[in-house]
Amino acid sequence: MSDTIRLDGRVLYLSQDPAVIEAQLAGENFTRATAGALRDNVSTDEITPVTVMLTYDERLGQYPYVGFKAGERMPIGRDAVKDGGFQVTVAGKRYGKGSSRESSPLAELSAGIRLIVAESFERIYQQNCDNIGILTTTDFSVLDRLVAGEAVPIDEFLKGRDALTQQIIRSGGLLAYSKFADWPAPRVRETANTVSAANAANATEPKTLVEKIIARHLHPGVESAQRGDGVFIAADWRFSHDYFTGMCAHLMHRAFGKPAPLHAPDHIIAFQDHLVLASQSIPHVRDGLLPGVANLMEGHTSFSHDYPVRSHGALDNSPGSEGICHALMAEQYALPGQVACGTDSHTPHSGALGCLAFGAGATDIANSWVTGYVRCKVPETLRIEIDGTLRDGVTAKDVVLHLLQMDAIRSGGAIGLVFEYGGAAVRAMSIDERATLTNMVAELGGFTGIVEPDERTVAFLKERRGVDFTLENWMKSDPGATYRDTICIDATAIEPMLARPGDPGNGVPAPQLEQDVAIDIAYGGSCTAGKREDFDFYHEVLRWGVEQGMRVPEGTRLFLQFGTMAVRAYCERQGYLPVFERAGVTLVMPGCGSCANCGPGQSAHANEVTISAINRNFPGRSGPGNVWLASPYTVAASALAGKITTFEQLKRARG
Repeated sequence: MSDTIRLDGRVLYLSQDPAVIEAQLAGENFTRATAGALRDNVSTDEITPVTVMLTYDERLGQYPYVGFKAGERMPIGRDAVKDGGFQVTVAGKRYGKGSSRESSPLAELSAGIRLIVAESFERIYQQNCDNIGILTTTDFSVLDRLVAGEAVPIDEFLKGRDALTQQIIRSGGLLAYSKFADWPAPRVRETANTVSAANAANATEPKTLVEKIIARHLHPGVESAQRGDGVFIAADWRFSHDYFTGMCAHLMHRAFGKPAPLHAPDHIIAFQDHLVLASQSIPHVRDGLLPGVANLMEGHTSFSHDYPVRSHGALDNSPGSEGICHALMAEQYALPGQVACGTDSHTPHSGALGCLAFGAGATDIANSWVTGYVRCKVPETLRIEIDGTLRDGVTAKDVVLHLLQMDAIRSGGAIGLVFEYGGAAVRAMSIDERATLTNMVAELGGFTGIVEPDERTVAFLKERRGVDFTLENWMKSDPGATYRDTICIDATAIEPMLARPGDPGNGVPAPQLEQDVAIDIAYGGSCTAGKREDFDFYHEVLRWGVEQGMRVPEGTRLFLQFGTMAVRAYCERQGYLPVFERAGVTLVMPGCGSCANCGPGQSAHANEVTISAINRNFPGRSGPGNVWLASPYTVAASALAGKITTFEQLKRARG
């Protein structure tokens, strides 16, 4: 990369005012002062909606920001950024939140964007930018210097970045760096504190569980690492799904040749889950997108056929898959103390088992397939201590929505942190419920989530997988370990929660909803809410409703989607399916479906209202209509009522 950066194009300010956006696209230039308030929380769903993610090359340059919402409008159309000659994008807080899709920065890069300036960035998005050669900064004075015509030294864009990341940025990206790096065979160190005598002091320092896992998996060329250091760690499991397998393989072959020399291919997994229901997806059928889906699927299946990797595919007899990648990782693969990385921001799901699981972009995964290593920064940890007992009808989903509405989280104060969950309420949770806590660290902005493994973990592994697992003494945080902060929550104070449309952080206790909100669609499913215990919750509400002579009213539709086929088999054994039929449920086979705006349960029109148990409700996430987030209990109760209500409120209303 050049030693200096000069502004040769225009600056695009992502303003809250759609008129400012439209004026810029028409050729008018603004300053930070005249652009008005900048949009916060610009998500990757807005940068590249899933309906444009049907290619994994430079053609994405037609589409950046086509889902971007200013006011109530989406003012940026196809080719607008490229045709406008923009080189710099400027935004507010938490830029690039949401999905780990590397399609977003690739679309920006391919449209001519070379620099993103924002008040703060989400971890995966910024790392993806580093990997493909887009510069980022939170220093607005650098923007002022560029606009003034100054050639700014590259060092200005390296400030505050760890040494490894600086090397990768200087190299022009991860794969350019990787081709000249040393990649010895990965090995797990026998103890968390295997370091040289020179690092003995660090070895005896109390560590968190994640710090211990990282220490055991460090690249052999690194004796020890401190918080904030960029490192490569050996990954026990590396996976991709059908949206990104083709992109990963394309990047890998471009860097390492074809066939590429995969490291431990039996520990690489290809999941076909995100696009398996595209034939039932409104926009994909209506807009002629199925050929693009076929293009992505061809890239996925070619990789899984050409290499001896593990693969989970589509069902033979009906639309759907064996299961969603995160749920299958917990059901079949991840173990306490391991490292798992995947091409999805909800990879922390498996942290419920006490492993280090985190999402990464396509370039990181492509590199890991060949080297066996994945890059991360040794993170700081935020302790979430939840004591007491949750009320009846309050679930882990309510806990996360409660956390999300806290100012410290909404402002981006937890970006890149580990969420270490503990306390009596967490210890009382099943692994399925713990997985909701760790899964939605993606929405909280953290690096990953983790729960110390215990006897519930051992019982889960035995019952679900037939694995006799023995906990080791090191598999817990040390007394005196260093935390960035500790958030203490009284479980008894948490009410059933909602998140208003637009962002998972728009939380409000359901009993405080001031007016009735009629719903058109209720949806329960996804990796977050398609587990066995989630279906226990759906069934509990719907069985009560059926016994009361209730069913889903005309004009409202309730979709329940299994996270895996094992969950469907569980529901069949438990006798749930007849109850669901009597209640008027539409059952959907496993897949990401409407959560990825790609299957049954999505809205068709902007005036439709959905209440959903999925993890995020960014604009356009599940169709053009507004999406409220809630727990499985509240989704099922609302479906019976035809309006947003909790199970407790529904029972009182019928009493």
